Amino acid sequence: MGNVQPTVEEYPDADAEEDARTIRSACRGAGTDEDEIISVLTNRSSGQRQQIKEAYESMFGEELESVLRSEVRGEFEDVILALLDRPSVYDAKQLRAAMKGAGTDTELIIEILCTRVNPQINAMRIAYNTVFGRDLEDDLRSETSGDVERLFVALAQGNRDTGFDVDPDLAEEDANNLHEAGEGSWGTDEFIFTEVLARRNHMQLRATFRAYEIMHGSDIEEVIENETSGHLCNAYLTIVRCAKDCQKYFAERIYHSMKGGGTDDVTLIRTIVSRSQIDLGTIREKFNESYDSVLAVWIDEECSGDYKKVLICLLH
Repeated sequence: MGNVQPTVEEYPDADAEEDARTIRSACRGAGTDEDEIISVLTNRSSGQRQQIKEAYESMFGEELESVLRSEVRGEFEDVILALLDRPSVYDAKQLRAAMKGAGTDTELIIEILCTRVNPQINAMRIAYNTVFGRDLEDDLRSETSGDVERLFVALAQGNRDTGFDVDPDLAEEDANNLHEAGEGSWGTDEFIFTEVLARRNHMQLRATFRAYEIMHGSDIEEVIENETSGHLCNAYLTIVRCAKDCQKYFAERIYHSMKGGGTDDVTLIRTIVSRSQIDLGTIREKFNESYDSVLAVWIDEECSGDYKKVLICLLH
């Protein structure tokens, strides 16, 4: 996947007890010292934040999460609490929120299941079971149906090939099968699309899309748009875009969360927090290139207060 840059990494010589004391004093007395809280949490990796949580509880007999919950508010609170979750737990909570109660936020499920790699999916499935005592696959089956259900279940099994090898013969074979399943026939055989898009590694998929274009003269995204619709179409397109350039896909997510009237804070927070330790540095560059502007400036204009500060700190 080339060389991708995170924005948050392990902090050298971090001392969890020292950090716990810093946060403790930031929350004591009149007012809360948000800058101290931001400075500690945005400069520590997820694993280091888990150590701070453990140190805090053993030193002060209170859960760091509930202490911070009572000190901070609004979107700033959402970011801080997101930073305290392990990535797998954070993803699991997002999925649960998407499925719980009336209605299902299918687009959110698409974003998570169609962009995560196997180790993330497997960790998320375990976290989902641990935190909620529920089975992710069962919930996906009961909340969705038809081709979307089949795709989600296939993705949740985490069986995508993890290699970087490309088999040109397989790419041609898959391209032909996709053509026969879609453009080359009446109706669409979604089973073939799901099988290829949920199982092949990203490099292999890129080779398949190129083969399709050479052999059949069509762009795979256009084919999907013509042959499918609704959530299934969006899910397939997300897999395709992520296979082609995952960082560009997330740059687009961020752009659309801020473009136009009002900000989709939930998407903005989720993207920045969940990609900060993976590829947010690269996403930031892609954003700047694609939209000929600076992501930090957008956030500066769209957000305010401590919420703005914490996002900008995560971005650098």
